Amino acid sequence: MERARRPRGTVIALGILLACCSCASALDPSLDISQYAHNAWKIREGFSKGRVTSIAQTPDGYLWLGTEFGLLRFDGVRNVLWDQTAGEHLPSRYIRNLLTARDGRLWIGTYKGLASWKDGKLTVYRELAGQTVDALVEDREGTVWAGGYAGSIGRLCAIQSGSAQCYGDDGGLGLWVASLYEDSRGSLWAGAQTGLWRWKPGPPKLYPMKYGVIGTSSQTLNESGDGALLLATQDGIRKLVDGKAEAYSIPGTSPRFQAARLLWDRNGGLWIGTPDRGLLHVHQGRTDGFTHSDGLSGDYINKLFVDREDER
Repeated sequence: MERARRPRGTVIALGILLACCSCASALDPSLDISQYAHNAWKIREGFSKGRVTSIAQTPDGYLWLGTEFGLLRFDGVRNVLWDQTAGEHLPSRYIRNLLTARDGRLWIGTYKGLASWKDGKLTVYRELAGQTVDALVEDREGTVWAGGYAGSIGRLCAIQSGSAQCYGDDGGLGLWVASLYEDSRGSLWAGAQTGLWRWKPGPPKLYPMKYGVIGTSSQTLNESGDGALLLATQDGIRKLVDGKAEAYSIPGTSPRFQAARLLWDRNGGLWIGTPDRGLLHVHQGRTDGFTHSDGLSGDYINKLFVDREDER
């Protein structure tokens, strides 16, 4: 099977690294997952040495894959371990999260700090030295936000013009910041051990949550078609209404199924990664799934990603 050129609009599920794609130029919203072609690149087949934790795509079209043992560059056929420039090193080889900013800079969150890569130069941010970076997001003003934990405290840092300002040393965020999301209105949301924070605009506001946000990924937060915040939790997907997390109905699913990752594709389909039921696809009023028994490499979905239109 030809793997060198990915079809436009590819949805990729990580942890098991699956590429689901239609044969047309974009995902057809009327198709069930089983009707898409899919490719799988597996650890046991030598694709990587360890679990793939994150994915990003730079303007040159390459996919960058974060793993437990380093950063890989993937062209659709071969993956190559990133060759660090002499004298420059990532804070840790354990990559926790990746982000491509609008200026093309690749941000690399690691187990022991934050770095970025652009135009052949690696920049390491000393303000985050030793901090595990589990969530990255760029807001509409171009500020990059990094969430994670440092020792026994959760930290949220804003990086702008090469310098970082960090929050959470007072313990207000609890033990960790697991997820970040900027909604369509420009509000920045942070899922922390103490609850859900609306960090900006205005003074930070805490919404205590009865339902814990799962995992260490920005994809546990998203929004519904009407702009309300959605949360992936141990008790299904919740919707923030008047400061309270209400049940968000997904057709054909139990109200209490575990949701771990949320992603909307360009055609309005909602993709849900679960820790035990594989990949769910909500489209045109129905839900279908793709599991290990259907050919998925595993039923735990660690991350979802939609690549850009293939213009190479």
